[in-house]
Amino acid sequence: MKFPDHDKKSEAGWWQILLDGLRTFTSDNGFSKALLGLSGGMDSTLVALIATEVLGAQNVLGVYMPSPYSSQTSRTDALEFAANLSMPTMTMPITGIMAAYDQTLSQAFAGTSPDKTEENIQARIRGTLLMALSNKLGAILLATGNKSELGTGYCTLYGDMAGAISVIGDLTKTKVYALGRWINQVRGPLIPESIFRKPPSAELRPGQIDQDSLPPYELLDPILERWLNGHPSLEQMESEGFDPELAKTVIGLAIKNRFKILQAPPVISLTNTPLNKSLFRLADGL
Repeated sequence: MKFPDHDKKSEAGWWQILLDGLRTFTSDNGFSKALLGLSGGMDSTLVALIATEVLGAQNVLGVYMPSPYSSQTSRTDALEFAANLSMPTMTMPITGIMAAYDQTLSQAFAGTSPDKTEENIQARIRGTLLMALSNKLGAILLATGNKSELGTGYCTLYGDMAGAISVIGDLTKTKVYALGRWINQVRGPLIPESIFRKPPSAELRPGQIDQDSLPPYELLDPILERWLNGHPSLEQMESEGFDPELAKTVIGLAIKNRFKILQAPPVISLTNTPLNKSLFRLADGL
């Protein structure tokens, strides 16, 4: 089965394809309720908008899971946005669970310094809580990662990658923001302006922002999409105007982290180069 042929080059087209994709997936799999981790960031905000449009706000649960590194701004943004949609929320702090992990692993980790291990544990705690709620409530868990993060491995296996379907996994970060802006223009200010203004961050350590680990998304995204569309050489990309060192960095991240994509949920396809399995191809094979 194929979805209608919408204009894939416009925000209106992206929006309709994402709605069609999630509607088909939830219907075919017998789900009328969904949940997701609501962080106060743009990605989970956009996924929540799509889910409430498809299933109704009363059937989508946003779960806010603060850690000691979560900012007050994120909490305010997440809950203000949910209130704008009349979407139910649940707050589940993970500080105590983090402390339990620290104690359990203290002997095994003796003599080491905190690093991405502890950051990934936070993501996996959240993934476990969301899956527990999914099982108990009979609600499908929606993954909220975007194509830029998934494509470069800036994501955690069994953590923020958890979910039955990757709703925006074929939208780069810059397109996520563009679609958010478009929604506010046509639907009114559903997304608080502060969500657009603050630097993207996983908030897994003090002061963390995405650009600590990745090039700026406005530079990363065109390189990633071009490389996925044909896997050109560095020389070819340089001839097309891309910075060769930056291209080398982005492509290196993509190649190094391909193993994560093999374990990611299916994505709703918006391009000819979706990561992992696309929902279109899954539907075609039924």
